Amino acid sequence: MSFDIRVSGHVKAIVDDELPRLVQGLLASGITAQDPTLWGPHAQDEASRRLGWVQAVSVSRPLVAEITALRDDLRARGLSRVVLAGMGGSSLAPEVIAATTGVPLTVLDSTAPGQVLAALEGDGEGSLTDTVLVVSSKSGSTVETDAARRLFESAFREMGVDPAERIIVVTDPGSALDQSAQAAGYRVFHADPTVGGRYSALTAFGLVPAGLAGADLGELLDEADATLLEVAIDSPENPALVLAAAIAGGTPRRDKLGLVSDGTHIQGLPDWIEQLIAESTGKAGTGILPVVLLPVSPELETQPADLQVVRLVDEAHEFHFFDRHEGEILVSGSLGAQFVVWEYATAIAGRMLGIDPFDQPDVESAKAATRDLLARTPVATPAAFTVGGVEVRVSDPALAASGTLEGTLDALWERLGNDGYVAIQAYVDRVHTPELAGLRELVAADAGRPTTFGWGPRFLHSTGQYHKGGPATGVFLQIVERAGDDVQIPGLPFTFGRLLAAQAAGDAQVLADHGRPVVSLTLTDSTTEVLALFEAAQ
Repeated sequence: MSFDIRVSGHVKAIVDDELPRLVQGLLASGITAQDPTLWGPHAQDEASRRLGWVQAVSVSRPLVAEITALRDDLRARGLSRVVLAGMGGSSLAPEVIAATTGVPLTVLDSTAPGQVLAALEGDGEGSLTDTVLVVSSKSGSTVETDAARRLFESAFREMGVDPAERIIVVTDPGSALDQSAQAAGYRVFHADPTVGGRYSALTAFGLVPAGLAGADLGELLDEADATLLEVAIDSPENPALVLAAAIAGGTPRRDKLGLVSDGTHIQGLPDWIEQLIAESTGKAGTGILPVVLLPVSPELETQPADLQVVRLVDEAHEFHFFDRHEGEILVSGSLGAQFVVWEYATAIAGRMLGIDPFDQPDVESAKAATRDLLARTPVATPAAFTVGGVEVRVSDPALAASGTLEGTLDALWERLGNDGYVAIQAYVDRVHTPELAGLRELVAADAGRPTTFGWGPRFLHSTGQYHKGGPATGVFLQIVERAGDDVQIPGLPFTFGRLLAAQAAGDAQVLADHGRPVVSLTLTDSTTEVLALFEAAQ
């Protein structure tokens, strides 16, 4: 079996209760047959255009030879470094594939100037002279991806190189990017337009960047293919039905899903699962909030009543100690199998929650706010106060009444209910400050509630949907850096630094408009040690 799932305790009771209805509802075979009526009349139109992912393995097979031939050609020309400009579904899957298979892939999914420059100038895996850029956007209009494309085009021209020799495009046929890329003579891979971005791991969006970087795509598709029969049958043994029942069933439902990588060989899978589930289910005031945890995270000690833990393991590592994880969901499997099972389970969970798992109605709001801010002369919202080079802004003046960072954070935590969560949004350069992710553990311990961490602006294309469309139980902590060395975006009247600031301010504005409490900390000094600052504030 290419995928295994084991449940115990209260989870087993939930699965035993829910599974017969899921089997009798013929959901697995219905999804495989691409039946758009499964999610109700309100979702039928969207579902009728978004179920192509169930055929992704067979549709993608011919791509393998094309990608391999292009990779060989590029390497023969000395082009061995692959940079991917993409967001959300266009970047998360190839990042997981590359990391798991051990091939180098530089992912540019940020507008932070330092991270942009690192991708442009080289990051230890090479330099611009041996770089090819994969521009990946389903819609063809993603602002972050467009900005990166403009920058690399300009840099290649300054080197005396025709960008058409170095830029490969992945997009839907007929998109604005498709048309401009074809006109410019770029190599274009068309993705299946009937597959939404977060379900596109086994399509051109996942395969082209990872394959050009050196991943074995044939093996990945074989792994996925070996699981298709298991997930297509209406049986209690179907792992996707079991997983859906475990994560979306129960009364009351545990609506926080703790994802723990514990000994698995697969790298970064929780980040991919996070986008798939949060963006698919976080709408209409409901949803499942994925919380990416470490094996030592505070939540595993405190065991909040609304948190369900999923432990991602390799079978030999943890299944021998099954009794140590009472009440958890243990899953093991190949990477291709994981992609298939989680996609099916998420679609089934959408049916159980009574929502459309294929739309993302609240993602556009932050983008619109960003565009509005960029179109106007920027006027910074006055800081409530400044401490240690950190400007503190709040959605509600009462949050900053103490005049101290410690008091402001305490006031933010006080807005948490028994079912609340904290979302940390880090609009900073993650290449040069990866340690900032450790802030999640400190905040989780201090706030005493499940805490998520997202690098901005990439999380806007994943958990951003849940933040606005899911339950109104979150409180939000933004960390924003003020760029030192900024970078102009060629052909546009603003810099990457200004774009990043507008994205942070726009999202804070939309969250506040939705009644979500927001504290925004702007780092005015690049030498500010954020973790030390928070340790002092605890």
